[in-house]
Amino acid sequence: MTPPSSPLLPPGIQVWERGWLSANNILIDGPDGATLIDSGYCTHAEQTQALVTAALGKRPLSRLLNTHLHSDHCGGNAALQARFPAMTTWIPPGHADAVARWDTQVLTYHATGQSCPRFRLDGVLVPGETLRLGGADWQIHAAPGHDPHAVLLFQPDNGVLVSGDALWENGFGVVFPELDGDSAFAEVGATLDLIEALNPRVVIPGHGRPFGGTAAVTAAIGRARSRLRQFLDAPDKHLRYAWKVLLKFKLLEWQRAPRETFMAWAMQTPYLVQQHERHGEGDIAQWLDRLLEELAASGAARLEPGWVIDA
Repeated sequence: MTPPSSPLLPPGIQVWERGWLSANNILIDGPDGATLIDSGYCTHAEQTQALVTAALGKRPLSRLLNTHLHSDHCGGNAALQARFPAMTTWIPPGHADAVARWDTQVLTYHATGQSCPRFRLDGVLVPGETLRLGGADWQIHAAPGHDPHAVLLFQPDNGVLVSGDALWENGFGVVFPELDGDSAFAEVGATLDLIEALNPRVVIPGHGRPFGGTAAVTAAIGRARSRLRQFLDAPDKHLRYAWKVLLKFKLLEWQRAPRETFMAWAMQTPYLVQQHERHGEGDIAQWLDRLLEELAASGAARLEPGWVIDA
């Protein structure tokens, strides 16, 4: 985890780079109180609370915002709500009803085989509106693609963009609607066009370090567009990438597991079962074995007799 301070960021903004199991946490502090954007995965919730408490001391956390509701971005919500009972939680509006009903099917936690403790919502981040954070007005923009309901947050005076998984320094997140057979690559492109039009000075991504300067931001958008073209030209490449991301995420959570245990989890995970039924060759065990071998060949996993190990 990198230090929270960065010369790219204006005063009042801290970023904790959390790696890939947990999304980055962004703390914005000012006269209207302290706000945290994204809370990480549930297994890191204690660490998230410790980071916030160390930064704020005895002061409370006033608000929690989520750029979208994938488990690595909101898995710490429930723990923070318990720690700061007066805190309000704001999410993109598209999943408000699913959160209120706690529909883990719609929220994809069941489908991906991931965990997210139930949390409440207090408000929604409506695209087109502004939100006062750290003494400044932040614009809310819709950012479909990786997640159809995701939002971006942009502070135009300082040129700071919180991009979630719509733009990283080297790409963007899996385009999950495509796994369900819904076209979403065009939405990824439109969101990249929006980011380019906003012309941010610094980008705080959902994963990876903040980056800034015209050349760095332009280069990141260019790399993302190049990756999108590769997926458009070869959709199967995106599918295979997505399958391995789901396996890698569970490896990040478990760190190591008996191969039999890992395979049992994978063969009961609805997304993976569905993807094998639609696209897999051979039986599901053979298909998963090939994916694990590809992860190992890329250096993302280590296979030892009877074991699957994160690398």
